[in-house]
Amino acid sequence: MAEYDHFAPDYDVWAADMTEDVAWYVSLARAAAEPVVELGVGTGRVAIPIAQETGKRVVGWDRSPAMLAVGRERAGDLPIEFREGDMRELELDEPVELVICPFRALLHLPTWADRRRTFERVAAALRPGGRFAFNVFAFSGEVAARLDGVRQERGDSWEIPRYAWADSRVDITRGRGAEEVGMLQLWWLGRSELEGLIEVSGLEVEALHGWFDERPYDDSSLEMVWVARKP
Repeated sequence: MAEYDHFAPDYDVWAADMTEDVAWYVSLARAAAEPVVELGVGTGRVAIPIAQETGKRVVGWDRSPAMLAVGRERAGDLPIEFREGDMRELELDEPVELVICPFRALLHLPTWADRRRTFERVAAALRPGGRFAFNVFAFSGEVAARLDGVRQERGDSWEIPRYAWADSRVDITRGRGAEEVGMLQLWWLGRSELEGLIEVSGLEVEALHGWFDERPYDDSSLEMVWVARKP
């Protein structure tokens, strides 16, 4: 999204803790016909390995011109189309077999209307039998209490998360050295709300995992890894 423009130069440093998702999304892409559509494609952290390892065309959507510019440069001649656009307005010329939304990008959507719109647009973009795969963090009050207001160093950058409990929101202030460069906001979701979004959009839950190794989702899980299917 456009809020990421300030973070494009060091986005990969910020995302370095999330690595196991890439192989999981690549495996889904191997099983799908091209093109694979990625929402929140950013710098191509997932799209580039998909194109490299499967040879399939990827269409990536993102609202941040700066992130897309980094992605285009990195992708070179790989078959990836970096499209500037809002996931809430996803529209494709032809339906596809796989839409993915890695690295909690859905949590940038602040309202139920935004989320419902996005799920409905994804459902409309899928062929019958097509899949929508995404991941979001599973909110933990224990983790939030431990991290709230605590500065975390990430290479030359730093971030401070602050939790707005009443709004189900975390505000992440990021900076480099003594300079504050911007803030990101994420609105967390529970399992039942995501099940509701899947149902109201006309999709069905195929799987819910507790991590990318497809372990069961339970009370100890810190991630929700979803696959929804269009009937």
